Amino acid sequence: LLPDAVLQAFHLPELGRALAYVHRPPPDAVTDQLLAGTHPAQQRLAFEELLAQYLSLLLLRSKMQRRTARALPGPRALIAALLESLPFTLTSAQKRALAEIQGDLHKSVPMLRLLQGDVGSGKTVIAAFAALQAVEDGQQAAVMVPTELLAEQHYSTLQHWCKPLGVEILLLTGKLGRRERARCLDVLAQDKPCIIVGTHALFQQDVAFSRLCLVIIDEQHRFGVHQRLALFDKGAAQEMFPHQLIMTATPIPRTLAMTLYADLDISVIDELPPGRKPVKTVIIPTIKRDEIIDRIAAACTEGRQAYWVCTLIEESESLECEAATETSLYLAQRLPQLRTGLIHGRLKPAAKDSIMMAFKRGEIDLLVSTTVIEVGVDVPNASLMIIENAERLGLFQLHQLRGRIGRGARQSDCVLMYQPPLGEAAKIRLDMLRSSTNGFEIAQKDLELRGPGEMLGTRQTGLPV
Repeated sequence: LLPDAVLQAFHLPELGRALAYVHRPPPDAVTDQLLAGTHPAQQRLAFEELLAQYLSLLLLRSKMQRRTARALPGPRALIAALLESLPFTLTSAQKRALAEIQGDLHKSVPMLRLLQGDVGSGKTVIAAFAALQAVEDGQQAAVMVPTELLAEQHYSTLQHWCKPLGVEILLLTGKLGRRERARCLDVLAQDKPCIIVGTHALFQQDVAFSRLCLVIIDEQHRFGVHQRLALFDKGAAQEMFPHQLIMTATPIPRTLAMTLYADLDISVIDELPPGRKPVKTVIIPTIKRDEIIDRIAAACTEGRQAYWVCTLIEESESLECEAATETSLYLAQRLPQLRTGLIHGRLKPAAKDSIMMAFKRGEIDLLVSTTVIEVGVDVPNASLMIIENAERLGLFQLHQLRGRIGRGARQSDCVLMYQPPLGEAAKIRLDMLRSSTNGFEIAQKDLELRGPGEMLGTRQTGLPV
């Protein structure tokens, strides 16, 4: 499918020759190049696949841009009032992203924008400004998130910021009572401007919006393509389509993001709010476990809270990982003066939410967890994290976990505990995490070490594993 001019420009063989060389290399083939995936024949096949992916996304973008959306007027009273009431100043990166989003919302073409920013960079407040722009025009905005805990967190934050401005904030999740749900659906069905926060419940069949003109999706990689479209279709009426803002805390290297998201405009928040203290990260072997336990006791006695992250739920003979259940019992025995909690992916959603809310309220001192806490947990008082068997996790996952601390005024500390001996690749990963807190630098290194893999989910991007 590649034109001759492209083949010549990049010194690539034509398709037949490339396929024959890769599947049946000649006796004099450069084996090292083939094993490394750098041979021109392999590069030619990869280039064509990537180009097809890119062009299909551009085609989708072209189709979307032929649709019509409601043009929302520029910032007015509500946005100015929120800006004045905030106890912090927006960073230059936040201001830049906000200007780009507001520019899109002025147009009568549906916005299709990805807002990416590192953990703690302040994406939620930018989403709030965008939602207020819809409300100012008498419209409705929907914020969809993957978990009930995160939905309640966003609802609480938006209530705090927007309710004093007279804006109605709604919450729609699976565990909502019948009366509350009916009231919520009634507001949406009437021509009332509001902001609604919800989980997958937002695109259920009986949910009908009367004036949905902005869809905001947080942690977008946790939703399937069809799930996102189901909510988008709720706002499509009389040849008008809603604007879309998609947010992710995955710091994706710029070139990769432009390729994977060719159908979206991209805004990047690449700096943290002022006053945030970088998390101190140390690497310690498991033989020093007792010292770490003493450190937890001292920290919690000072009023701090801590996470202890394990990589398995139950014991496995094949892996040298401490199970969360066993670790929780062990730590509870060693630290009887502390209130210890346990959370993992096999708990029912209601149980997980209950434990996390107790931790957030300060009723649990030490939370033993699997990587289920990786996304959407904001407990400012939690300032110590121990990640057991850290050598078994990828760079990005470690960085996401570490992002759960460092959200308050205290100095936060992350302990990466490993099982010796440490392999070379694992050593590189842990050293990188120790030396940098910049998610974009870490993502770039992660990409170099392991390739794109399933960073965004193969079913959504079409990329091979």
